[in-house]
Amino acid sequence: MLKVGLTGAIASGKSVVGEMFVALGAHLVQADCIAHELMSPGQPVYTEVVRHFGASILNPDMTVNRAKLAEAVFGPKRFSSTAKPSRVDELNRIVHPEVLRKQEVWMNTVGRADPQAIAIVEAALILEAGAAKQFDRLVVVTCSDEQRVARFASRQKIDIETARKEVARRMAAQLSEAEKIAASDYVIDNSKSLDQTRQQVAQVWREFHFNNFEKPSEPYSL
Repeated sequence: MLKVGLTGAIASGKSVVGEMFVALGAHLVQADCIAHELMSPGQPVYTEVVRHFGASILNPDMTVNRAKLAEAVFGPKRFSSTAKPSRVDELNRIVHPEVLRKQEVWMNTVGRADPQAIAIVEAALILEAGAAKQFDRLVVVTCSDEQRVARFASRQKIDIETARKEVARRMAAQLSEAEKIAASDYVIDNSKSLDQTRQQVAQVWREFHFNNFEKPSEPYSL
């Protein structure tokens, strides 16, 4: 089995690329989905998050209100360029270790069912969380800064200038795109058409299978 980490900066198109890999036969899990499950009532992570950030982050049914949690983490001016994400590390220390454990369990389960499988974990913070060692290969998805802002604005239903400030703030808390590329095995440029992205994904898929999953000696851009 081949364990693949799929990462990239905010709004780069990781999920789109992940879906393309699935269409070719890959198994895929999203770290965000794992984190959401871990913050369900009754889960130890949920208990710790509530203990650290208070019951004010909860809905009436005791589920976590993600908007309220974000406000507790980032401050009330969530989209302000001057907002200080002073509690991001605190939240990550609670959530990341269990997410990484669940990822490993999932990949091992896939591998037992199909020793020839390609198991992909889509996660924005693979490198920042020190999780690169979990994977045999690392794929980074990139796009232009303007595309990133436009995609984020569309997704969040906010104006371009607000999106630009929030994207800049979030990216400032992560490794730069250049650092992600330098740490990767493959780079997929998602700044052009979907067909061009799909062609790159197909090429990486072939590279995964080349010579029994041989690892490239340096980052492979397409």
